[in-house]
Amino acid sequence: MTPDETQPTNTVRGSMATDRPERYAKQLVSHWSKRGEAVEEDGALVQRWATGQVIVLRSVDDALEIEISVAEGDDAARFAQVVKEHLERFGQRDELDVVWHV
Repeated sequence: MTPDETQPTNTVRGSMATDRPERYAKQLVSHWSKRGEAVEEDGALVQRWATGQVIVLRSVDDALEIEISVAEGDDAARFAQVVKEHLERFGQRDELDVVWHV
């Protein structure tokens, strides 16, 4: 799931252990609703920003799988850090931790 198959992208994948993955996925895309519409695609919640970033959130057993993509030339690590900070802040009481897979 990339923004546009003709544009090269940088993608980072990670996960966050939680017993409420749907809640955090919905909270994140709702928080950024003005950035782009969120839609269900292939069992995942996908938000495409007007500025080219894409966030894919998939709820699995006791975890939220996260995939972020940015256009070639954009800083995927920086965008991944922004997503991580937001999710961890939303789940502060649950001491959530996003782990990026390198």
